[in-house]
Amino acid sequence: MVCQSPVMDVAREKFDAVLFDLDGVVTKTAKMHAASWKRLFDEYLQKRAASGDSSWEPFDSGPDYNNYVDGKPRYEGVRSFLESRGIDLPFGSKDDPPDAETVCGLGNRKNQLLNEHLEKYGVEAYELTLAFLHLLRERGFKTAIVSSSKNCQVVLKAVGIEDLFDTRVDGMVSEQLGLNGKPEADIFLEAARRLKVIPGRAIVLEDAISGVQAGRNGNFGLVVGVDRVGQAEALKSNGADIVVNYMSELTVDGEIPAWEQSIDDLPSALDVMEEIEKQLEAKHPFIALDYDGTLTPIVERPDLAILSEDMRLTISALAKRCTVAVISGRDLPDVQELVGIDGLFFAGSHGFDISGPAERHVDHQQGLEFLPALDSAEKSLRPLLSDIPSAQVERKRFSIAIHYRNVKENREQAVEEAVDQVLVENPRLRKRTGKKIFELQPEIDWHKGKALCRLLEVLEQDDSDILPFYIGDDVTDEDAFRELQAGGIGIVVKDSESPETSRRSSARYALDDCGQVQKFLEELVDMLQRKKR
Repeated sequence: MVCQSPVMDVAREKFDAVLFDLDGVVTKTAKMHAASWKRLFDEYLQKRAASGDSSWEPFDSGPDYNNYVDGKPRYEGVRSFLESRGIDLPFGSKDDPPDAETVCGLGNRKNQLLNEHLEKYGVEAYELTLAFLHLLRERGFKTAIVSSSKNCQVVLKAVGIEDLFDTRVDGMVSEQLGLNGKPEADIFLEAARRLKVIPGRAIVLEDAISGVQAGRNGNFGLVVGVDRVGQAEALKSNGADIVVNYMSELTVDGEIPAWEQSIDDLPSALDVMEEIEKQLEAKHPFIALDYDGTLTPIVERPDLAILSEDMRLTISALAKRCTVAVISGRDLPDVQELVGIDGLFFAGSHGFDISGPAERHVDHQQGLEFLPALDSAEKSLRPLLSDIPSAQVERKRFSIAIHYRNVKENREQAVEEAVDQVLVENPRLRKRTGKKIFELQPEIDWHKGKALCRLLEVLEQDDSDILPFYIGDDVTDEDAFRELQAGGIGIVVKDSESPETSRRSSARYALDDCGQVQKFLEELVDMLQRKKR
């Protein structure tokens, strides 16, 4: 599921610390481990089969990995899997060379394969987990990294996140202290001891079956299973109190973690088309687009933002191959007329007013009860701004836009003061800002991100085989970018003429301008044509 509501709140009044597993929870190393284990065991099993000691049956990166090696100390993982195949090898010594036919020799060979992979490809962290970590530490939680891996410190250094943890209990520490590995609770209990917290006031985050078993065995206050591979039921049945797919499903004192980066540091979406094409091999795209600043350049007056014929043709071609929606701050009839393409879905007024084509009827209006408050605010605003040259009040059905792009700089403050005065008189409304615009909207939890999720839900496209995209340029588009951080692709359009390009964004990629947006959409059309063939 792309758009997910929070599963629970991590409240400071209930918990003091959060203990994180490394592989699969903090870093994207679980697949690297699984690949290294598979290569190790496949090579070894093939060698045995060739010598006539056994038949050849490859290591399965799914069940074999999850049941016998995931989360366990390296040598215990070797022993556990070999036992499942009826193979009994001497334990050997931790100093055994990687080609020794012992439990330790095979374990050392696995470590050698993993290090080769790390050196060649590096390692990435889950951005939402890092956002969750930062939020926890801001709220005063203690944090620990708890891993069976002896490579834990090396991986943390490679990612540059050692300072996000107050203590580390890993395979090296376990060996020094003689701690039992998962599913025993020793390493989690040691982490709690070092943090000076009682287990009942600590949370365990684990993606491995042996890890949630360890959390349960240690009587921790909450055991959260992190399901990256579709084993939610197994995690629950083995000790997880709740299971999440992404850290955005957990709030911290009511706040949802969101990953942000400077727009200037975001990679260009045009440079990652091969990566996007690979993601679309097993998925269908859902394309949602902002209008102003995305499909058309920002102009002095809203009525001058006319869609070019080339862009219209590109969107039409795309809409023949996948579902396309336009989500705009403009009124619904206005944006429908400006785009002028049949078969699209539209969300106007920042998503408060949603409609679809006749053959796929979708109608949704949010905030009808706030129309009287908007009427009152508009009535007050117009005389307050009448003596400020070039200030424009644009009434939309579900919002009021106050444009000050052409207002002299020394009068901009007066525009905002007028807006704030009206806001005090109308507490049922809220103020949102954008590029040289203030907007009064109903004071409810609704925005472009909610509208995007509503469209996905109504169209039954909020599923694992859908890859949703959202392309937008303004701060009001950040809500949609945040909704897609877990399982979609947000693309922010820069404005090279504005200092706002240095702002931080929750988007994954960037494009420089509307011209690059059109080129990106054209490449998507070509990509979908190739996929169809």
